[in-house]
Amino acid sequence: MCTRVIWPDAAGAVLVGRNMDYHRDTRTNLWLLPRGIARTDGVGGALHWSAEYGSVVAGAFDMMTVDGMNEAGLAGHILWLAESDYGTRDESRPALSMAIWLQYFLDNHATVADAVAWIAETGVQVVPLGDPETGEVPTVHLALDDAGGDSAIIEYIGGEATVWHSRDHRVMTNSPTYDQQIELLKEIEGFGGTAPLPGSTGAVDRFARAAYYVGRLPEPKGEVEAVAGMFSVMRNVAQPFRIPDPDKPNASQTIWQTVADLTNKRYVFDSTTRPNIVWVDLDKLDFAEGAPAGKLDLMGDVALEGGLAGNVSGRFEETAPLRFLELRS
Repeated sequence: MCTRVIWPDAAGAVLVGRNMDYHRDTRTNLWLLPRGIARTDGVGGALHWSAEYGSVVAGAFDMMTVDGMNEAGLAGHILWLAESDYGTRDESRPALSMAIWLQYFLDNHATVADAVAWIAETGVQVVPLGDPETGEVPTVHLALDDAGGDSAIIEYIGGEATVWHSRDHRVMTNSPTYDQQIELLKEIEGFGGTAPLPGSTGAVDRFARAAYYVGRLPEPKGEVEAVAGMFSVMRNVAQPFRIPDPDKPNASQTIWQTVADLTNKRYVFDSTTRPNIVWVDLDKLDFAEGAPAGKLDLMGDVALEGGLAGNVSGRFEETAPLRFLELRS
């Protein structure tokens, strides 16, 4: 479920595409979060901070950041990884709830390198939280990318963070773990092997197709062509709608897609169940400390009927900041 792809040389810009694949609607809205918002780690621990950078994020159920970018050009993406093992909580280590994990980096870091260094210095843990509606406990990994084209994949295996940090790590899907994905890609023609490019919706096959096609995109003439090119790759690795299979109750479909231009600070959102693409120009937003937070309602009648389209930078409605799901005592 889910795919993330970086195009680091799109006519001088760094673009990243992401598909959100899930077995039910995540009721996603977009949030404008200015600098200076005070937050805590969500697990009753010692981490407290005020956001150094403003951000625009896509939420899940209005209680978790699953995608987004900040005003410095750092972006992040939460994807599913069944093998994730966050370990037993160690009270001597700092920790972040899964709901606020990505938001911490958007609030506090401008580059992937800075974020990776913080992980190494702190030994931070991630604490999984159950969905309050279903009880399901997600198992996820995190991708970070920045306007310099840098990339990192963070996976928790055996309770410790494994960080794959390199500009070469352009693609991320799901299982197996990232080290195995890299080895499997070597079997494909064009990446050192002889196997033909695969065509299924499985994570390994999507990884191969995304890597293949993003490396063959034509040079765009401008930003519009660049965004269109990135969407063309994401649609190739999207999950189609399907009839429910009783043997696979959690089989996913692509419910929305994003393309973030980390250089020009534009965040583009495309729902597969809404009629129009919308985008936000971060340089047109007020991220000043003390400025109000805002919410762009993508679930209401206005969005459903096509009333949201194109540049929606001025359509955020003032509201209280996103409230993150916290660990219940």
